[in-house]
Amino acid sequence: MWLSLSNPLVPPCHTLSQSFQRPEQELTWSWGYRPRSALDRVKAMAPPPPLAPSTPLLHGEFGSYPDRGPRFALTLTPQALHIQRLRPKPEARPRGGLVLLTEVSGCCTLRSRSPLDSAAYFCVYTYPRGRRGARRRAARTFRADGAATYEENRAEAQRWATALTCLLRGLPLPGDGEITPDLLPRPPRLLLLVNPFGGRGLAWQWCKNHVLPMISEAGLSFNLIQTERQNHARELVQGLNLSEWDGIVTVSGDGLLYEVLNGLLQRPDWEEAVKTPVGILPCGSGNALAGAVNRHGGFEPALGIDLLLNCSLLLCRGGSHPLDLLSVTLASGSRCFSFLSVAWGFVSDVDIQSERFRALGSARFTLGTVLGLATLHTYRGRFSYLPATVEPASPAPAHGLPRAKSELTLAPAPAPPVAHSPLHRSVSDLPLPLPQPALTSPGSPEPLPILSLNGGGPELAGDWGGAGDAPLSPDPLLPSPPGTPKAAQLSPISEGASEMAASSGLPPPTPGAPVSISAGGPPDHLLPPLGTPLPPGWVTMEGDFVLILAILPSHLGADLVAAPHARFDDGLVHLCWVRSGISRAALLRMFLAMERGTHFSLGCPYLGYAAAHAFRLEPLTPRGVLTVDGEQVEYGPLQAQVHPGLGTLLTGPPGCPGREA
Repeated sequence: MWLSLSNPLVPPCHTLSQSFQRPEQELTWSWGYRPRSALDRVKAMAPPPPLAPSTPLLHGEFGSYPDRGPRFALTLTPQALHIQRLRPKPEARPRGGLVLLTEVSGCCTLRSRSPLDSAAYFCVYTYPRGRRGARRRAARTFRADGAATYEENRAEAQRWATALTCLLRGLPLPGDGEITPDLLPRPPRLLLLVNPFGGRGLAWQWCKNHVLPMISEAGLSFNLIQTERQNHARELVQGLNLSEWDGIVTVSGDGLLYEVLNGLLQRPDWEEAVKTPVGILPCGSGNALAGAVNRHGGFEPALGIDLLLNCSLLLCRGGSHPLDLLSVTLASGSRCFSFLSVAWGFVSDVDIQSERFRALGSARFTLGTVLGLATLHTYRGRFSYLPATVEPASPAPAHGLPRAKSELTLAPAPAPPVAHSPLHRSVSDLPLPLPQPALTSPGSPEPLPILSLNGGGPELAGDWGGAGDAPLSPDPLLPSPPGTPKAAQLSPISEGASEMAASSGLPPPTPGAPVSISAGGPPDHLLPPLGTPLPPGWVTMEGDFVLILAILPSHLGADLVAAPHARFDDGLVHLCWVRSGISRAALLRMFLAMERGTHFSLGCPYLGYAAAHAFRLEPLTPRGVLTVDGEQVEYGPLQAQVHPGLGTLLTGPPGCPGREA
């Protein structure tokens, strides 16, 4: 944040079948399966048989835990679990009778520790929004007791848990076949990198109290590493055996992911390494990429713990999406890769000057903005860009972006709302005890018995039960296949360099155009060397600017929608600039409107916009601040080019932007 002054079977806006209607844009594959070739990717993107959102997949009667509680009729559809109380008295309007799958982190099967209990238990972990909009963990435990033997009841509980897990992870269910745990792949393995100093120093506490319990409920296995210094994450990923991991997730702000991506692209095998899915769980100050992920998942704008819980829910679903990266060449000739933005002027000044207020968390940007407005500067520079040849797609056809034809192009109408360090402080998901506040049912006089998840996660209290009931123990859905390494095993650091991967398949360079080469990453075939003339087709403007911003995703901060129409894989860098002459009041109104993504509709004559494939920035003012993804870089001329779909981002399944399902 910068500045912040029923019928249960009605189809919601996003259905399971809609997730697969645009395979060229919605590249997703489920946890546990990582395509390695183009053919694998095509198979992974093949749409399953379409299902209506209200199609009943399973229906059955269950008891409750404890046994003396009510009985329920459960109906599972592609969008929700419908719960209707049957006894002792049916509810006219069931409270909590609709559990949306978008609010479910995972499920498990359990059994009683009493040898006389022949029932099996099915538990669903949810994070519904409360009256004030905040999410709170809740667990619903149902008793499968329709058969005489435990084995039959266990098969029924596992059938429900398997079907629900398949829906959560986007796995197809058999049309007429039997639903068994064999449908589930091995548990995905994640490497979590936590910056304990992220945000206001609460990253580790938030990770322990919120992230680890949720991903354990989802059945994900993980190793966790606390970073200890700047560039620690970059060094770690340069030496990892990446084949052991299904994803690398940073639990911090945007800076840690910047280190991870640049570390992957500095490996000798960068072409294969950069395909490793990366994710972000926001525990920092800006959290811009997390804001874009939250919007992509269809959740309402959120900050703080609510944003963290939203992104964690999406991570548990396992969807992936191509991620454009920006190759930035600095004045010295060195090169880095950006997933977020390049800024000069007001934005970079506030970002860097507010560092001394880091203890305030996201409020540091508010204070920095006020101070920046009080001492507003202008900077003279030359700005050139290669305009996009096609209009970028918009969420609404009526709000298309204009082509960038000249410097007078204004923005669109708003869219709808190498020595490597060893692994330090590594904690695995198996032995880590996680203190979790016990949640009790409304009439329970004592804390609930402690349950563990599928035999492979930390112990978590919080299922509805009562005093005098036999504790439940984990009943694994699917044992690990033979030869599968334990999740607690650390990935070893590679001592030798891996073989270089195959070509990345980039478009051929422009004939006659020089190509700048770096040690890692693809060549910048659209860019001549710095200091040489630009090829024909580029647009150049020179003058005094308040700010110049080049951004890839939609968000500049968790609550700043700088490029409302941007997508993770549109192949474009979105350029915004503000010329000198704008008043402080107008600039303030622009940033306030940016919280809703409506700043382009203000009609400000000083605000310009263009969509481009590459750009060059030449500061003509001797002093200033340049930032790449919020990190200060050397001051001087720079240029950059978009590399479409170079990375892979863990986003979860797509939703309806600006509206929760």
